Amino acid sequence: MSGIMLSLLGGKIPAPSTIILDYLVVAGGGGGGYNVGAGGGAGGFRTGTGFTAASATPYTVTVGSFGTGSTVNSSTGNNGSPSVFDTISSAGGGGGGSGASTTGQNGGSGGGAGNGGSTNTPGNGNTPSTSPSQGNNGGVNFASPNFSSSGGGGAGAVGANGTSTQGGAGGNGTASSIIGSSVTYAGGGGGGFQGYNTTAPAGAGGSGGGGTGGLILGATGSAGTTNLGGGGGGGGWQTGSGGNGGSGVVIIAYPDTYPAITTISGLTYDQPTRSGYRVYRFTAGSGTITW
Repeated sequence: MSGIMLSLLGGKIPAPSTIILDYLVVAGGGGGGYNVGAGGGAGGFRTGTGFTAASATPYTVTVGSFGTGSTVNSSTGNNGSPSVFDTISSAGGGGGGSGASTTGQNGGSGGGAGNGGSTNTPGNGNTPSTSPSQGNNGGVNFASPNFSSSGGGGAGAVGANGTSTQGGAGGNGTASSIIGSSVTYAGGGGGGFQGYNTTAPAGAGGSGGGGTGGLILGATGSAGTTNLGGGGGGGGWQTGSGGNGGSGVVIIAYPDTYPAITTISGLTYDQPTRSGYRVYRFTAGSGTITW
């Protein structure tokens, strides 16, 4: 029977009608706040196994861009943009609060609360809600006598609160080995510090690409790392701008017994080496893929 089937098919074994794959979808990180600004929240982090893709069917992929840091006292950092693989969407990280715009923004992970001279509200993570959670809340600022802002939330932890001696650290991200080696994604940005005492540290960025907060007069917070979805660091004292968040990434991996993707449109990608697997890491753009 198998010989008859192969003869009818011209000697070719048909491609499977479905491909079972693993995925990682990380959104763009939020930008940091201005003037002792808070860290931006990390982009939402979603991962899973056993996704069933059909051959000859186009699947949408979008890599979320970073949120820009705030450059004025009256606005928060900007939220990052969502990343998407088919029906799986991760929300952009929330922007960090600034000196006079103090509430952190909601997102995949929430932006930290800005200084402003009073205790302020951080942004909520896991917004919109997913299960498992795609991220965590930002931290709470420290109001006086030394102003400090808090860290943005990360995929693996809440952003740290600011204290009288330093800005809050960004929440740590979460590791994935989907490309064959362990990489940590989606760390929150660190909060800025007042900067009268220049030996006091600003908040460190969370593991997974979070930017460091600014410290001295006019210092810009560090940017989140490209394609890790980290939040931008909050700006330093008075004229310090927030750092930009890091762009997101979409990765799929599946056993190399399945065929390669036949069409990739509108996307920038590479193919990390993982033994026994085909891996596609999409690093920019929005388009479709088809097997």
